[in-house]
Amino acid sequence: MERLFLDDPFRTLWKGKDPFREAFALAGEDFREVKSRRTTRFELDGKGYFIKKHFGIGLKEYLKDLFQLKKPVTGAGQEFDALNLLREKGIPTMEVAAFGSRRTGSIREKSFLVTRELSCVTSLEDFCLVRGKNLELPLRRRLIRALAESAGKMHRAGLNHRDCYICHYLLDRKKLEAGEYVLYVIDLHRAQIRKKVPERYLVKDLAGLYFSAMSGTRLTRHDVYRFLEAYFLLPLPEIFARYRRLLEKVQDTAEALFEKENGSKMPRLFSGKP
Repeated sequence: MERLFLDDPFRTLWKGKDPFREAFALAGEDFREVKSRRTTRFELDGKGYFIKKHFGIGLKEYLKDLFQLKKPVTGAGQEFDALNLLREKGIPTMEVAAFGSRRTGSIREKSFLVTRELSCVTSLEDFCLVRGKNLELPLRRRLIRALAESAGKMHRAGLNHRDCYICHYLLDRKKLEAGEYVLYVIDLHRAQIRKKVPERYLVKDLAGLYFSAMSGTRLTRHDVYRFLEAYFLLPLPEIFARYRRLLEKVQDTAEALFEKENGSKMPRLFSGKP
């Protein structure tokens, strides 16, 4: 089974050629490499791109994920589908320039994903760490709203990230100078799409955002409440009346992540009611 999408310049550049051979021959600066995947930055005609090359996973790794109740990531298809859904829903993310997936067995899959490089961006984590306590209140509030709106739209579209931390949101610095608050969601290779996101994955994503924001910026109770209002699109009393159990699970999960990462207790900013 084979899936293929080529946009220019690759549609023209690889015409009459094997796109899989051409994609896997691309070389540049390696940014990340794990057992079954490599991420590389390269340039073409003066423009930057990133390619993720998936080499397939073995039966041992596949079964290990299943036994741990995790959906195995066998290739680039999950991220390709996630990026298309986000763009369809108007959620800023990376733009796909080329994608290919070729399955040679029940679990063996060789695939690639090329995205156009986002320019003038900084991860939200780095931005907050640099600005620290000097993060002006109006800017702080607008960034919280932008993050909450992005996450809320993503979850309402039926997509959960599974690596949902503020380091995976890129702030457009150029648009920020013009008064626009744009955050791009990235690193969606583990994302899942359903009609509705199950509660356990909502908890995982929201706890990841909460923990990572708390680690970098030391949120206040009012910051959390602003996020919740923008995320749920509801007034606080109704949020806590309808989602108290969910929020308590988010709080507990975020606290466990924080303690594991920092070796200290995370301040408890809410306890199921405003």
